[in-house]
Amino acid sequence: MNKYQYKVQGVDYDVEIVDVEGNIAKVNVNGISFEVEMKRPINPATKPHKPKVAAPVAPAAQPAAAPVADKPKAEAPAGAGMKVTAPLPGTITDIKVKVGDTVKDGDTVIILEAMKMQNNIEAECSGTVTSVLVNKGDTVMEGDALITIG
Repeated sequence: MNKYQYKVQGVDYDVEIVDVEGNIAKVNVNGISFEVEMKRPINPATKPHKPKVAAPVAPAAQPAAAPVADKPKAEAPAGAGMKVTAPLPGTITDIKVKVGDTVKDGDTVIILEAMKMQNNIEAECSGTVTSVLVNKGDTVMEGDALITIG
């Protein structure tokens, strides 16, 4: 189904999501099979989309990377509503925006924990948050919609 490569504290992991039925995922981690029970079933109606994922949140002693200044800023088309989706399965640990907030391209909107790593999920365009589709503590699958920016 989907294959991922992770490095956690210097150790490489090859993760393959073999099958998902309801709230049970069958995964292989470095060739070892696991059945993972998720807190809520996936929404099969969502389309996979891969938003940018910032580097995992580093310990406080490590400085954050400087933003790229020459990147053109995208704006959400008026009335269209662009969805920010989960790039990989995980748990929502923090929601940085609420409906009505104005965001810029590259702003962190959600913190997603996956394999004990905190991942910043960023807005891919500038605009106003029109909906927040998840709650703190929710389990999401790759491609699940998290927020909409209009």
